[in-house]
Amino acid sequence: MTAPSEKPRISLLALPGTAGSTLYGLYDVFTAIGNVWPALTGEPQSQPGFEVQIVAPNRAEFRAHAGVPVAPHAALSEVSRTDVIVVPDLNFDFRSDPRDLWPEAAAWITARYAHGTTVCTVCTGSVLVADTGLLDGWEATTHWAAASLFETYYPAVKLRPERVLVQSGPDQRLVTSGGAASWEDLSLFLISRFCGQEEAVKIAKIFLFGDRSEGQLPYATKTKPRYHDDAAIAACQTWLANHYAAASPVSRMVRHSGLAERTFKRRFRAATGYAPVEYVQTLRIEEAKQLLETTAKPTDEIGTLVGYEDPAFFRRLFKRQTGVTPARYRQKFCSLGSPSQAHMRSA
Repeated sequence: MTAPSEKPRISLLALPGTAGSTLYGLYDVFTAIGNVWPALTGEPQSQPGFEVQIVAPNRAEFRAHAGVPVAPHAALSEVSRTDVIVVPDLNFDFRSDPRDLWPEAAAWITARYAHGTTVCTVCTGSVLVADTGLLDGWEATTHWAAASLFETYYPAVKLRPERVLVQSGPDQRLVTSGGAASWEDLSLFLISRFCGQEEAVKIAKIFLFGDRSEGQLPYATKTKPRYHDDAAIAACQTWLANHYAAASPVSRMVRHSGLAERTFKRRFRAATGYAPVEYVQTLRIEEAKQLLETTAKPTDEIGTLVGYEDPAFFRRLFKRQTGVTPARYRQKFCSLGSPSQAHMRSA
């Protein structure tokens, strides 16, 4: 649906029962792609992200659940092309028949799906999509409290309420997620699918998505380098970026700078905020994290690749800087954004 040069288009459906926390949480995350990470780390923008819009039956501003104000970007009738629709959780009376509560939205979703759009739901948003009939015969999930509604009104849906995220349908274009907080898992899944797993990891680190029981350290990364005008130190930083795994990198930077060792160390700290050895270790660990996220290389081999011949020392240093072992770090981030990873976090 989307030309290679275009951003994927994602439409967040807002209705009077929509939960504002989910709607605006999704909006914040999707609009952060390609913008926040470069600002934090100084790395160049690697992904254009999504073209995000909030859509509703009409453009008039309205109050969603709990009085949250919503000013839609477009009416449903104005959106004839979109790559992804997300239906956030909906608040309605569970004691009543939910069929035909949202006929205009249901018709729009059905029409867009027929033209190749991926349709996703958060929590009870699955009830609206079930009402279209698109989920009939397919596996899906929803909030556990809505399971009885499916049994009564949508028995053709193969409900899996124990799952956090379910991908099904022809071409896997039906994606349902469980309770209200599962929007985090859905957002990472969509980012991984449309923008790449590396971008999903970046977003998870920015927003601290996933298991936070080990604190913030596993998410932290080297922030944007401090600006300075020390040309000798800048030249050493450039050299190190390409030779971080070299033996005795600090001694080699001293020689490269042409400065006395004490002068070099003083000026390096003043320019970068790091002692030279701390800077080297930080750079090496960042590279190790990248290899753990993106490859299946053994931990000891990764330690060697980034400059540490002693595997035990590498593991100790890694845990000191990140708060977790290399193996735990890989488990946390290597498959982020996949349905299986979401299910594992729910266990």
